[in-house]
Amino acid sequence: MNRITQLFNIQYPIIQGGMIWNSGYKLASAVSNAGGLGLIGAGSMYPDVLREHIQKCKKATDKPFGVNVPMLYPNIEEIIQIIIEEGVKIVFTSAGNPKTWTSHLKANGITVVHVVSSSKFALKAQEAGVDAVVAEGFEAGGHNGREETTTLTLIPMVKENISIPLIAAGGIATGRGMLAAMVLGADGVQMGSRFVASTESSAHDNFKKTVIETGEGETQLTLKELAPVRLIKNKFYNDLQELYAKCPTKEDLETLLGKRRAKRGMFEGDLIEGELEIGQIAGLIHDVKPVETIIKEVIEEFETVKKEAISF
Repeated sequence: MNRITQLFNIQYPIIQGGMIWNSGYKLASAVSNAGGLGLIGAGSMYPDVLREHIQKCKKATDKPFGVNVPMLYPNIEEIIQIIIEEGVKIVFTSAGNPKTWTSHLKANGITVVHVVSSSKFALKAQEAGVDAVVAEGFEAGGHNGREETTTLTLIPMVKENISIPLIAAGGIATGRGMLAAMVLGADGVQMGSRFVASTESSAHDNFKKTVIETGEGETQLTLKELAPVRLIKNKFYNDLQELYAKCPTKEDLETLLGKRRAKRGMFEGDLIEGELEIGQIAGLIHDVKPVETIIKEVIEEFETVKKEAISF
């Protein structure tokens, strides 16, 4: 037992990222059934769709699971109400001020975790009363912090500043990565990209195939003027770079981005015009596997490398 397994009542200190268009009830329940903590990604769900996924998840697992809520999304009040009505016990919040909803969620018996990208925001989250923080490094896929601090430096800096449990995210997909994060001071890890390339992920097969073919250096953080996001380099990414060469305004970038790019890329499988969000660690992901196999392999490698490390 450690602080994270105790907090969530789970077997392994592995949390699945609540990624938009990837994290439906099938993925969340599979991670929870395999001993980790599965998260439903509310960011890409209308309120009624979220309710349906929560209800299906409750039927698919008797283990703890949670919901990830990006707080800048519309319908936030309705989403929070559904989470409370459906009896969800764990909520991960991101992309917003943790003070806004933490006390309300906790008053309803919910464990609250907030995602941060710096020590400053980790302290604000702790002051807001959250139960734990996820410190996410610059390597991570999808929407990212503006500070561009790597996981290797972020985790010990956050650890130095907070007393609540700390979960490391960004660039972790293996047992070695998990051990490294915990040696740096994390109590557990959150993995996103590795679970994108799982059988149970709701991502389109085209996107999963692209993820396992993505090599070192083939992702890039971009769109910092709007909301920094790490993408696989495809035609849409190249169009963005051409626009950047012309010193675009924020409005120019918004026009090119348009609507539904992430859905087109990750959920519908449009590899040309879609946003393909994945972390740098994709270069280490070579196959699509069932969640149960992924977690088993991560834990086995973690235990083996831990024994090797003791003999250094």
